[in-house]
Amino acid sequence: MSEIRYVKETRTFKASHVLPPDTNNHNTLFGGKLMAHIDDVAALSAMKHARGPVVTASTDSVDFLNPIKVDNEVALEAFVTWTHHTSMEVFVKIVAEDLITGERTVCATSFLTFVAIGEDGRPTTVPQIFPETDEEKFLNQGAPERAANRKQRRSRSKHLADLLGTHRPWELH
Repeated sequence: MSEIRYVKETRTFKASHVLPPDTNNHNTLFGGKLMAHIDDVAALSAMKHARGPVVTASTDSVDFLNPIKVDNEVALEAFVTWTHHTSMEVFVKIVAEDLITGERTVCATSFLTFVAIGEDGRPTTVPQIFPETDEEKFLNQGAPERAANRKQRRSRSKHLADLLGTHRPWELH
């Protein structure tokens, strides 16, 4: 992993107009719709870093901080914050803008993990990420702790899946 990429090379942006079909009965953006936007922009950022195909390994967190209303613009910014051998952590910041007043609000933040996939369909190494700005360095420095938490959560999830098994509640055992 001797190759290095700068965080700025992975920055990806996406914006969308929030329309009534995108919203719930409170006239705010469906959480699932926002999560689809998050996964899309984060995958693009990870692909820019890996310069190849990636798969979502984990949506580590999505913190909904403020609602996104009908007729707002929802703007997402994603960038790679940390890399391991074959995986990348991507941060996404979601900002809503009232298109009439111009007021902007950070509405959500998210961390996701992607794995780069080689031509053989197996995980492949990724370049090391190099943070430059204070924001990039701050997020990079917290990444090892988030990675440890992610590893621990994944282990618990595997244990839970094994415990629960594949039977359906309505089927006889």
